[in-house]
Amino acid sequence: MADDSSRFRAGQTALIVRIPEAEPFVRRWRERFDLSAQAGVPAHVTVLFPFLAESRIDALVYTALADVLGRHRAFDLRFRRCGRFPGVLHLVPEPDVQLRQLTEAIADRWPEAPPYGGRFAEIVPHLTIAQGQESAVLDQVENDLADGLPFTSRVSSVELIVHDGTEWQVQASFALGE
Repeated sequence: MADDSSRFRAGQTALIVRIPEAEPFVRRWRERFDLSAQAGVPAHVTVLFPFLAESRIDALVYTALADVLGRHRAFDLRFRRCGRFPGVLHLVPEPDVQLRQLTEAIADRWPEAPPYGGRFAEIVPHLTIAQGQESAVLDQVENDLADGLPFTSRVSSVELIVHDGTEWQVQASFALGE
């Protein structure tokens, strides 16, 4: 979700798609090498981070989130391989078009909350496993994960999570349309 712990502040929010099928394969690595896991975030693909400050989220925002997300159909993702960004090992969701559409829909509705604070020009959905490690460590993790791939996950909701100053907590869940 974020590249370093300084990005986690009380009142920050994010929208994520939980991927529970990944947990048996990635949990031990994420707990060691992913700061979001250490702060209580389950295996996930980020839809939008950062979202609005918690102080801005009211009944109107909840209603708008339910409306925007409810217009998108539930879908399946397949995870067959790992990918890399500089210093980051992640699982690649396929196809990723629906994830991109979710991100774009939320960012269009709340343009003041661009994906990753506007730091990256392209939206690249991914499930982070390890970050800030040497290539040899990432190679070891990737080799270990090979036995757990491929797997499929059904995406039927998006969760709003909030950082309480110590860890991330689920604030709400929004169902996608069927």
